[in-house]
Amino acid sequence: MKIDWAALGSVFGVSLVATVALVGLFTLGVIGLSKQEQAAAQGGSAALARTGAYACFALCLAAVAYGIYLIVA
Repeated sequence: MKIDWAALGSVFGVSLVATVALVGLFTLGVIGLSKQEQAAAQGGSAALARTGAYACFALCLAAVAYGIYLIVA
C-alpha cells in the first residue's frame, strides 16, 4: 500500500481553508446580528447589519449544501 502524500496534503490544505472560511463567515453573521440588536437598542436603523448577517448565513448554507452535493454525487 502506497500513500500519495501530495494528495493527502492537498486535501488537508483545502479542508483547513474551507473550515476557517466557514467559521469566519458564521462569526461575521453572529457579529452582524449582535450589531443589529445594538443599533436597534440605540434607536438606529439595523437593516444593513441584518442583511449582511443573513447573507453570511446564506453563504454558509450554500457551502454546506455544495459539500453534501459533492459527497452524494
